Order: sequence, then structure tokens, then C-alpha cells
Amino acid sequence: MIHTCRFILLLTAMLLLTHSPSSYAAKVTLDSFCGQLAGEWQGSAANPNVAPKQVSTSVMCSADKRNLYISVSRGSRFSNSETWWFRQQQDHILLVYANGITDDISQQLTLYEQAGSYSFLGKGDINQRPALVQLQFDPMMSDTKPSTAGWQWQQSAHYLDDDSEQYQVIRAISLLKPSANNTLPTE
Repeated sequence: MIHTCRFILLLTAMLLLTHSPSSYAAKVTLDSFCGQLAGEWQGSAANPNVAPKQVSTSVMCSADKRNLYISVSRGSRFSNSETWWFRQQQDHILLVYANGITDDISQQLTLYEQAGSYSFLGKGDINQRPALVQLQFDPMMSDTKPSTAGWQWQQSAHYLDDDSEQYQVIRAISLLKPSANNTLPTE
């Protein structure tokens, strides 16, 4: 009996070490992320099989941190800017996406946080195909300071009409703090 109790105790300890609470994603609200992303950013945007383009990104957070507004500069995908408006509504987040060319897109998302990364997840249509959508924001740490130097924003989809179990990257955008050495070319 004592041997069995030790085994169960050892097994429980191993499970706690390998599956710590920090390894699980937690559902969070927009206010936990909004302030971290607010500001002016520079970087590149890349779609699969397309050369990266330099972009600037402006991110605004409302005073109550229930609205997050992202504007990606002209030249990222279309000839004009695109906007992403995230609004906290009870237990989900409403996203309204607009690019001035196609019809605006609205969808409900849920925000999760895991080890400093944030992921918006939801169901929608991408390229007229039903898909699970993931908008993942991963912090990029500074080599010289213990702070976030920027974010890598990866937009992915898992098409529901496809047998694949993988998310496919639609586009990635780097959000880096502007510096004198890191200026974007003018058009």
C-alpha cells in the first residue's frame, strides 16, 4: 500500500512538472493585451510565395481597453491601408476588417494568452472557404534589454474543407519599434 501511494505521488509530481499551468492557454479579455500592442510599428509583411513589403502599422487602444484598432499602411496587400477593429463584447471579441476594396468582414473571436503570446481564434471564411482563423501575436524580445522589441503577427487558417490538420500561414507581419536606423522607404 505504501509503495502504491509513493508511485501515485511520484506520478502526480511528474504530471505537475510536465503539465504546469503556464503551459496551457488561458482565455483572456482584450484589456490584458491592448496596451501592450499600442503604438507605432515598422516592419515587413509577407504572404506565402510573395516578396515581403515594408509596412508601417499604427495601433490604438481605447481608454477602457475594450477596443483595439490596427491600421496597416498602404502597400501591404492592397493599394490602400487596411484596418482591423477588435471590440470586446461580453465573453467574445468582434473583429471588423476593412481594406477599402472588398466588402468589410466581421467575425467573432476568442482571445487566449499563453506564455506571453496572444492568439485570437474563431471561425470564418477566407477566400470563400470556411476556415478556423488564428491571429497569433508572439513577442520578440530585445537582445540588449529585457523588454519586448516588437511582435510577430501571424495570420493563419485551417480550412474546414481540407483534410489537413495544420494551419496554413496566410500572412505574417513584423511589428518593430521604429528607430533612426530602421526607417521605411518612401513611395
